[in-house]
Amino acid sequence: MPLTRLEKETLLKIARRSIETYVRENAALEVSLPSPGLFDDAGAFVTLHKDGRLRGCIGTFASPKPLYITVRDMAVAACSRDPRFAPLEHEELDCVTIEISVLSPLREITEVSEIEVGRHGLYITKKRFRGVLLPQVAVEHGFDRERFLEETCLKAGLECFDWKEDARIFVFEAEIIKEEEKAGTRHRSRLSGEASE
Repeated sequence: MPLTRLEKETLLKIARRSIETYVRENAALEVSLPSPGLFDDAGAFVTLHKDGRLRGCIGTFASPKPLYITVRDMAVAACSRDPRFAPLEHEELDCVTIEISVLSPLREITEVSEIEVGRHGLYITKKRFRGVLLPQVAVEHGFDRERFLEETCLKAGLECFDWKEDARIFVFEAEIIKEEEKAGTRHRSRLSGEASE
C-alpha cells in the first residue's frame, strides 16, 4: 500500500532529526511510536543534496527492521558513512535537503525490454562487482534504457557494455519522498541519486 501523507511527513521528520541528533550529539535518535504503516519491513535509501549536488546516499534493498528504523539508520549512514564524502558538519545541517526512496523488492529480469525508465531502478551484479542507480537518476539525467544500463555498470566498476554478457540485472520501484528548500535555509516536505549500498 502507498504511504499516506502523514506517514511520508513522519519519515522525513525521522530522517532529519536522526541526522541532526547524530551530527550534534553523536547519538542515535530515540523514535516514539509512529503510524502502524511504518512498521512494515522494506528497503530504503536516504539521499542528501546540498546546493543541488549529491552530498551522500546510503541504503539497503531489504531489512528485517521496521521501515521507520531503516530510514533512521540509513539517514545517519548517508550523513556519515558514504565513502565518497566527508561526514556532514554542523554548519551544513540547514543546507542539505533529504530524499527518501522506499523500495519494492528486487526482481531479476531476463530481457532488458522489461526495464521502464522512470519507473524502475537498476541493480546489476557481475562476479564481485555490483552497482545500483535509483529510478529518479535516469529521469534527472535524461537517460534512455541503454544509457541507464551503461551508467549502472560504470557505477559497479564494470565496463559500460558488461550488462550484455553474464550480468544479472534486477529492477525495483521506489516511492520517493522529498524535502523542498524554502527561501533561506529552512525546509518543508514535498510529497512527490546516485546511490551507495
